[in-house]
Amino acid sequence: MAITQKLPIYKVAYDLLNAVTDAVSNMPRNFKRNVGEKIETECVDIMVLVFRANCAREKGPHLLDLIERLQVIELLLRLSRDKRLISTKQYALAVSLTNSIGKQASGWRRSATSPAA
Repeated sequence: MAITQKLPIYKVAYDLLNAVTDAVSNMPRNFKRNVGEKIETECVDIMVLVFRANCAREKGPHLLDLIERLQVIELLLRLSRDKRLISTKQYALAVSLTNSIGKQASGWRRSATSPAA
């Protein structure tokens, strides 16, 4: 088991949290409280799920939950972009990070659930 903070997926998840925190800080107060906090919370939950998957024997359920939460983040980011709460540049950065996390989580899940594992 690798140290969680050294995993590439953890590093990208931290970069996502950092990018989202910057984007949310400029949202109007009423959206920051509802949409912004939800995005930030989901990002923190993703980091927790990376830790849990890294420590667990059965990684699949944690990684499946992680992928589901990524979908929620992408939905909320798209809504934020459509409502002009975040810039297109912020949206593009965050989505590229979610795509990277999704690919890594899917690959990790495949390798963890394969018969050879």
